[in-house]
Amino acid sequence: MYASDGYDADLFGGVRFDTTADLVIPPSLIDQVIGQEHAVDVIRKAATQRRHVMMIGSPGTGKSMLAKAMSELLPKEEMQDILTYPNPEDNNNPIIRVVPAGRGKEIVAAHKEEARKRASSKNTMLLILVIGILGIALISGQLLMGIVAVAFIFMAFRSFMPKETAMVPKLIVSNKPDSTAPFVDGTGSHAGALLGDVRHDPFQSGGLETPAHDRVEAGAIHRAHKGVLFIDEMNTLELSSQQSLLTALQEGEFPITGQSERSSGAMVRTEPVPCRFLMIAAGNLDAVQHMHPALRSRIRGYGYEVYMSETMNDTPENRAKLVRFVAQEVKNDGKIPHYDPSAVSEILREAKRRSGRKGHLTVKLRDLGGLVRVAGDLAIQEGSPVTSVHHVVSAKQIARSVEDQISDEYIRRTRDYDLTIVSGNLVGRVNGLAVVGNDAGSVLPITAEVTPSQGAGMVIATGLLKEIAQESIKNVSALIKKFSGTDIRKVDIHVQFIGTYNGVEGDSASVTVATAVISALEDIPVRQDVAMTGSLSVRGDVLPIGGVTYKIEAAAKAGIRTIIIPQSNLADVLIEERYSDMVSIIPVTRIEEVLRYALVPEDKEAFEQKLLQIGKHMDIPKMPMPADNVAA
Repeated sequence: MYASDGYDADLFGGVRFDTTADLVIPPSLIDQVIGQEHAVDVIRKAATQRRHVMMIGSPGTGKSMLAKAMSELLPKEEMQDILTYPNPEDNNNPIIRVVPAGRGKEIVAAHKEEARKRASSKNTMLLILVIGILGIALISGQLLMGIVAVAFIFMAFRSFMPKETAMVPKLIVSNKPDSTAPFVDGTGSHAGALLGDVRHDPFQSGGLETPAHDRVEAGAIHRAHKGVLFIDEMNTLELSSQQSLLTALQEGEFPITGQSERSSGAMVRTEPVPCRFLMIAAGNLDAVQHMHPALRSRIRGYGYEVYMSETMNDTPENRAKLVRFVAQEVKNDGKIPHYDPSAVSEILREAKRRSGRKGHLTVKLRDLGGLVRVAGDLAIQEGSPVTSVHHVVSAKQIARSVEDQISDEYIRRTRDYDLTIVSGNLVGRVNGLAVVGNDAGSVLPITAEVTPSQGAGMVIATGLLKEIAQESIKNVSALIKKFSGTDIRKVDIHVQFIGTYNGVEGDSASVTVATAVISALEDIPVRQDVAMTGSLSVRGDVLPIGGVTYKIEAAAKAGIRTIIIPQSNLADVLIEERYSDMVSIIPVTRIEEVLRYALVPEDKEAFEQKLLQIGKHMDIPKMPMPADNVAA
């Protein structure tokens, strides 16, 4: 309920506010995490016991936020600085020294001051020597020889006397004395950035070379010493890097060496550098498949694995958390105005839409946070002191995903070239529906044709079908045989998914395929002002699918008036208000219902007998035919 209509505290889980500026935001990150109670509990345990964690789930569900929160929860420890020193016995094996936090800068400063004094003394001695030689040469009339002697001495000093800075240690890991455990994000790091590296030296002789210890660079694993190392998309790391990471986890120390075989730095290898960190590995489900098995075993054996939730129950408590989330996003952004209750209510409604499930709210909060910021930007542009509902509604149009924009463009093009037909009746052609990306739908025309078979009858599907989609075609074959009651081994059934340039995955088109094939087999036209979606069991049950809201909206944008969906998805439908008067939604539970609404037979009695053949021996009650096949 919007502010102009009165305030409904129940909508916001009992929270009362004039704007989100009135809300109190928890100071600690762990208390700001929303919808991931199990993960929060694991992170608290892991921080206390110093365990590694692997978090698997969709992007934007709070993995990086939980990793940062873990660094805040780690027990207080004395932080350390790490320095590299030249090794007089082996220049290519720099010495590592660990000192209390803050001491590193003092040590380096002291060495630099001492080097400055030595350089000053050497320069003074050199200057006196040069003046003496030039004076003697001038008195003896051998000025040219004196200049040559000065040049020789200068080159000798430069070549054989070590540079004072060569003995100054290098601070490679620095911490403040009162600093908390570090948090280092190593996502996408190449081997050198993750494990440490030694810079290439183009001048390797002649007194111009850089000392080996001064070319050493710490990696993310070293900077995360006594803290948290977060690596998202673990599967993008090369296996060799994962193997080295495993070694660092096991040993708690890892020497730094050059990562390029062609670099002079490859000859340098430091003493082992401390890297006692806790690792949080994250990624999508495919990250598990491409992760080094030994590394995963290490995490499982000495830590926890967590699957991140994508939705949470739509309860007053969780709605109150989402209200607080809006306040958090406004505060973190620092530039947009706070939200009034009407704007927050629209964000809550969008959270329901994006969940895709009845009685749930999405916890893909990164995307939802993007909507919050765009709406705030519109309020600033308008000069409004607060963000209101019309800003959020406008933001939803501006902040549409690329997939949604592509879907709209695709629908326009298919209408221009008659690939999407929304009126009349055609044999073997059905308007199916598909999901594009995570928040967009598209009309998916499917056509079927029956031809004489040269051998055993086959069902041939084209359109870049992936594994699950191919399996769904096999399930449809069983129903086709039951409906026709004839031997289809004498015919080949061709099914074409039109315009599927990126392929088709999932079984939500199986109802559409069955309708198209039955229409082609029986030469019964299909209504083109109807679109449908639904999975199909081999017994003819219409099963639930995903993305039903976005599919319905895509059909509405294409001009289709009637949409058939599974009965079990009816409560998931939460379409935008502008589409509600444009479409009629028909929920079904059986394939017979789909065929009654979609097909236009000349002989209705014979058609009804065919439908009864499908439900035979299944105790499926006979349903009345819609008058003139027009959906109510």
